[in-house]
Amino acid sequence: MTLIPNLKTISSLLMEYQKIRQQSLDICAPLSLEDYVVQPIIDVSPPKWHLGHTTWFFENFILVPRVKGYQAFDERLNYFFNSYYESQGPRILRSMRGNMTRPSLEKIVEYRHYVDQHLENWLRGDVRLVEDDKLRDLLILGLQHEQQHQELLVTDIKYILGNNPLFPAYQEATETPVKNQVRPANFLSFSEGIYEIGYQGNGFCFDNELGVHKVFLHDFQLQDRVVTNGEYLEFMQAGGYEQFEHWLSEGWEWVKQLETKAPLYWYKRGDEWWQYSLNGLAKVDPNLPVTHISYYEADAFAQWSEMRLPTEFEWEVACNQLYDAVPEVGNFLDSGQFHPTATTSGQDYQMLGQVWEWTASAYLPYPNYPRLKGALGEYNGKFMVNQMVLRGGSCATPASHIRPSYRNFFQTDKRWQFTGIRLAK
Repeated sequence: MTLIPNLKTISSLLMEYQKIRQQSLDICAPLSLEDYVVQPIIDVSPPKWHLGHTTWFFENFILVPRVKGYQAFDERLNYFFNSYYESQGPRILRSMRGNMTRPSLEKIVEYRHYVDQHLENWLRGDVRLVEDDKLRDLLILGLQHEQQHQELLVTDIKYILGNNPLFPAYQEATETPVKNQVRPANFLSFSEGIYEIGYQGNGFCFDNELGVHKVFLHDFQLQDRVVTNGEYLEFMQAGGYEQFEHWLSEGWEWVKQLETKAPLYWYKRGDEWWQYSLNGLAKVDPNLPVTHISYYEADAFAQWSEMRLPTEFEWEVACNQLYDAVPEVGNFLDSGQFHPTATTSGQDYQMLGQVWEWTASAYLPYPNYPRLKGALGEYNGKFMVNQMVLRGGSCATPASHIRPSYRNFFQTDKRWQFTGIRLAK
């Protein structure tokens, strides 16, 4: 993990810290008190837990071991807010986070303010931070970790509200809905060759992006936009969920258990499909990107289309060739839309933002993967089994958090995140 160039000074670090910490509270602002505690499935954590866990990260890994004389807010909170760090002692079962009525939300907000005050005072007063790259990198890791949880906050809030039979809106749409028109899909060609994969910049990256290495790729083509609701509806109407030929064996067993054979948050009313977004329930717009798709569904759709999913290496090579940098204007968390939007421009390839794109690559370490020692070695490395890689970020990803080399990963049945499909051949 390396230093972000524009965060070399104490003042820039302090401003970024305050901005990111406030963003988490802003995401939660529209919630009712009851919304903060709910955990409908094991994958979804209560919003209250996210606010506490991200605070615990700063306290546990920076303030307690590194700031002389720091007194922990409440040592008992380590049990509640430790997520999966075996090295940090016992913790509440993940499935039990929703039973945590205490500490109260008020107490957790007080906890955040306490930690923020002490960390900000330390930033202003400890000159060692200016000279210690490892210390700064640890702080920046904490900020990147909080941005990961901001995305989880959005998707977990959506699951909490989207599975309520009242389908309450998280926010009211601020603009009159427009009739979207999507351009026809084309394929972009990329040449056979040897390419370097992995993060090669001067800013921050996670350890799973390191171990820069060469891969050989044959000629390949990648669709110049992601798959739409309308295209996925054609798959559904053609009997895609009823035809075993398109499905992996595990996927076929999974799909037979589905109560509704459609993407998550789709509901049939009469002859029409409706979809829940954070703006509430509305008819499915065929021109918007399809999202909340499992790997099984993405692979089955690709097989039905007589194509395939790209590998993560093909995806990264294409993204690096198409983008000089992360777009300053795009559909990320920062836009406040919290739902994929249609593409109309031939230069809008939708590779960064919109939806996380399933790839055909298993989540494995790169050659010479530099797995960290100690507690932070538990951050990525121990999850490199039984998961698939996703690329590109989504409408719930902070724009400053994503880059072409970023590797997300989920199990094949997961779809509560904003996951989608791009075809390759």
